[in-house]
Amino acid sequence: MQQVDLDDKTIVITGASSGVGKATALKFATLQASLVLAARNESALNDVAQECRQLGASVLVVPTDVTDPKAVIGLANAANDWKGYIDVWINNAGILAAGDFDKTPIEVHEQVIKTNLLGYMNGAHAVLPFFKAQKFGILINNISIGGYLPVPYGSGYTASKFGLRGFTEALKAELTAWPSIYVCDLFPAFLDTPGIQHAGNYTGKQLRPASPVDDPDQVALAIIKIVQNPRSTRYIGRSSLLLKFSHALFPELLTNITGFAIRRYFQKAEQLPSTSGNVFNTVDYGMSVHGGWNNPRRPIPYGKYIAAGFIAGVAAAIYFKTRTTK
Repeated sequence: MQQVDLDDKTIVITGASSGVGKATALKFATLQASLVLAARNESALNDVAQECRQLGASVLVVPTDVTDPKAVIGLANAANDWKGYIDVWINNAGILAAGDFDKTPIEVHEQVIKTNLLGYMNGAHAVLPFFKAQKFGILINNISIGGYLPVPYGSGYTASKFGLRGFTEALKAELTAWPSIYVCDLFPAFLDTPGIQHAGNYTGKQLRPASPVDDPDQVALAIIKIVQNPRSTRYIGRSSLLLKFSHALFPELLTNITGFAIRRYFQKAEQLPSTSGNVFNTVDYGMSVHGGWNNPRRPIPYGKYIAAGFIAGVAAAIYFKTRTTK
């Protein structure tokens, strides 16, 4: 793989108003990249842009709803018109909604899929003509380990992430005739971002990510490494690969344990009213990189049930398999 310098590269980042998108923008800003920041929340984008400019980057803000194909084409045109080319496009905008499948409004499931799956497809569809015209480019998709591991009470999210992984694999095969156009997929595990605070919540309970919760700056640094040296797939975080292989080896067992652990957590979690969060509209809170979930004063109780239950389940499965083969 060829090395890619970062000086004055034009980099488009969707979902740049908080979390991983904001972390990535700030990291690239220190390298004096030319950043095109996109999200629905224009006020938050302007705040990120100001921070990036203070770090030495040139920045173009383009408020964009990735579920609107015409708006995403407008984003690509604006980026290309600004510098004359697009080096990197980072698909990162995403939303989450949690709740029993049948108790969560179907339009919420639909919007999650529009954002997480069709939003990424819209991004790829908009930028690929520019990549092909200039005969180079890097498309980075922040998928998450949810592309392999189903999330009980997040069925729309799971559908979007499984679909997204299939889409990118098909696209990679299609683009083998373009050796300088790279499609790179990221699979981080649970992250300490404000995303879960923004989530649509139809569980009636407070949501918390399962531990271990990794730093979104790890994802930002991984993205920089991929831009410097493109690679097809990168797993990020302490538990990402473990969760992938665990589900591959014992899919039903891991899914059942996860469902049990979440139900156990819901029994004790604080009650909250239902909310659509940022599914349909932007919110005016939680615009930081971090969500504060790694604060030791804020324990994340149900992650330990998943880990302990899975270890016990795997041990039991191996034991009974050994017994039956004797």
